[in-house]
Amino acid sequence: MTAPETTRNPGVRRAARRRPDWRGQAPVVAVVALGGAVGASARYGASLWWPTPTGGFPWTTFWVNAAGCAVIGVLMVVVTELRAGHRLLRPFFGTGVLGGFTTFSTYAVDSRQLFAAGHARTGLAYLAATPLAALAAVWLSAWAARGVLTRRQP
Repeated sequence: MTAPETTRNPGVRRAARRRPDWRGQAPVVAVVALGGAVGASARYGASLWWPTPTGGFPWTTFWVNAAGCAVIGVLMVVVTELRAGHRLLRPFFGTGVLGGFTTFSTYAVDSRQLFAAGHARTGLAYLAATPLAALAAVWLSAWAARGVLTRRQP
C-alpha cells in the first residue's frame, strides 16, 4: 500500500523554513554561561564557608535556595513591572547567576544521602522544608517588591 498522493496547488508557495539565527542567540548563551559560572562559584563559596556536617540538616543548600528564590522574585517584578531593562539582563542574572546559585540538584542529592545514611526524619524535614521555603521566598519577595514599587509611583 502506498501513501495517498497529495495534489499541490501550483499557485500557492510553500512557506520557507527559517533556520535559527545562531548569531542572535550567541550573546544570550554567552551571558547565561557567564552568569552560571558566577552563581555556581558563589554557591560553592557558601558551601566552603558553611559546610554541612555528615547527617546534619543541609542548612547551606537550604538557605542558598531560599535566598536565590527571594532574589528571583524581586528580579522578576522589577524587570516585568518596573522596566524591561537590557535584553540580556534576565538571561544573565535570572537564568545564569540565580540559576547557577540555586541548586535543586544538590537538594535532591542531599535528601538521598540523608535517607541512605539512616537519617529519615532529617531527610523528610529537608525534603518538605526546602520547596516550601523557596516558594514562600519567591512569593514574599515579589509581594514586597510590588509594595515598594506601588509606593514609589505617584
